[in-house]
Amino acid sequence: MRQSELKFFVDMLEARKAQIQKNIEGVEKDLQELNSLELNDEADHASVSNDNLREVAIGQQQELELIEIQVALGKIKDKQYGICEMCEEDISIQRLKVKPHAKYCIDCREIVEKQQ
Repeated sequence: MRQSELKFFVDMLEARKAQIQKNIEGVEKDLQELNSLELNDEADHASVSNDNLREVAIGQQQELELIEIQVALGKIKDKQYGICEMCEEDISIQRLKVKPHAKYCIDCREIVEKQQ
């Protein structure tokens, strides 16, 4: 992969990382606000509980993506970026443009998804 392509992906990953960190901070703030509400009846409790579950799920998903981004940035530093973790072939540039923290090429991703 050329230096210009690597720089493109570093910029893309860093921008997404910053956005996720901002999102996680927002989720934490939303959870604090939900937990500080004065609830009057069971419907209010159920609504807040449902909102809490949704916010926690969103936060967990964002944290997983953040970890994948940090791994991808580490691979760039180690000159291992864009190599499939299963078949060790290059991951296509088109796939990396869609998911810059991809661990697998398209074929191997399908295999992994079928196994899960």
